[in-house]
Amino acid sequence: MTGEDTDTTGTREPRPIRVLVVEDDPVAADAHLQYVNRVPGFRTVGKAHSGAEARRVLDRTEVDLLLLDLYLPDGHGLQLARSLRAAGHQADVIAVTSARDLTVVREGVSLGVVQYVLKPFTFATLRDRLVRYAEFRGAAGEAGSQDEVDRALAALRSPGPAALPKGLSAPTLERVTRALRAASDGLTATAAAETAGLSRITARRYLEHLVTAGRVARSPQYGQVGRPELHYRWLGSDT
Repeated sequence: MTGEDTDTTGTREPRPIRVLVVEDDPVAADAHLQYVNRVPGFRTVGKAHSGAEARRVLDRTEVDLLLLDLYLPDGHGLQLARSLRAAGHQADVIAVTSARDLTVVREGVSLGVVQYVLKPFTFATLRDRLVRYAEFRGAAGEAGSQDEVDRALAALRSPGPAALPKGLSAPTLERVTRALRAASDGLTATAAAETAGLSRITARRYLEHLVTAGRVARSPQYGQVGRPELHYRWLGSDT
């Protein structure tokens, strides 16, 4: 493998980084697939909803990078990463998870986890991680100094938290997300506001952001009188 493809004019172009999306939630898997394919230099080769399905894809398809949910129906994502390493698969891993246990983060480093993306996230967040991974992967040759090694590793590290849309904050987003996860039947903006301790207008802004990010479904809820009120339901798993 040269890492390059040849087009009809004979020009050699860098081969896209081949990505397998491993995510048990079908809606989230489709959203992640679309996100990856929007980033230049990356191409999805498929999706899998379990560890067993991911292994089958990897046995027949060349994969450079796994976009891996850590909580799968047939086991933990790190168990999958460990078994793949033992079987000789060399694909890197970007873990996609709601887990915030730093012990899991440390364990993942030794198994080829190069980045963590916490749910819920936006396209801009994932794009940033993918671009940085591509920069790291593209570093080649022998380092002439410690600085060059440091720069190669620094490509994987974001200089700061990925920016939310103007006017939104990560702590408030987390409050709204927790409220939705706790409500199995979903919430209206009014109910979400009461649960999260926010104004209805503020809660609505965060709910709409989560809809845009593909983490929440929005539908009208019809009552006995008056106009229908929008109803929001969490799409991702609680893991």
